[in-house]
Amino acid sequence: MKIVVVGGTGLIGSQVVALLRGRGHEAVAASPSTGVDTLTGQGLAEALTGADVVVDVSNSPSFDTGPALDFFTRSARNLFAAEKEKGVRHHVTLSIVGVDQVPGYGYYEAKVAQEKAVRGGGVPYSIVRATQFFEFVALVMNMSTEGTEVRLPSTRLRPIASADVAAAVAEAAQGEPSNGVRNIAGPEVHGLDRLGEITLAARPDGRTVVTDETAGLFAGMPDVLTGDDTAHLAATRYEEWLKRN
Repeated sequence: MKIVVVGGTGLIGSQVVALLRGRGHEAVAASPSTGVDTLTGQGLAEALTGADVVVDVSNSPSFDTGPALDFFTRSARNLFAAEKEKGVRHHVTLSIVGVDQVPGYGYYEAKVAQEKAVRGGGVPYSIVRATQFFEFVALVMNMSTEGTEVRLPSTRLRPIASADVAAAVAEAAQGEPSNGVRNIAGPEVHGLDRLGEITLAARPDGRTVVTDETAGLFAGMPDVLTGDDTAHLAATRYEEWLKRN
């Protein structure tokens, strides 16, 4: 099949492209750097010509409500217009576990709007919701560092390796549209503060973790970011991943 991966040069997208090419598909990485801009529609018609499947793993450059909402909804409108014109038969979108259960958090509300656009886009679809990526832990820690202290809440997460996310997305792209949601998560639940401690034990840099329920992006989050009993659990553990990376 010809499968166009929007956001195909990013963390997840580049791995999805490699996996699909390894399975013998014509996987096309679509991003502004390859001449495809979903916000303006530039290059979409050319990229989607002959495409069987479109995978959208693109991400907003901003976590702020307004820019994120504009990015996801405008991109979806342009994508689905081009997909229907070109006869694309399956649209796969990557989203977030628990995204519709966190009211008042602008980025998540923008992703909910994206999911709504997918459901109403007029193209058979599959939505893959993943928990937070292992790679995101270090970024959150850096954003929450004050001097030598990393201030993190005990919000429970079940993080997942980006490679496992890419594998699930590639699997969805090669299958039939589910017209529904599949949740995927890592094998273990940890408090975010505990993830910080595990990280610094493996990569000591002079910082220490201080539990602070008011600190950072995940402060005050409801206990919905771990997935429920229906979530497919990947095998890679965070401590194993740290040793390999």
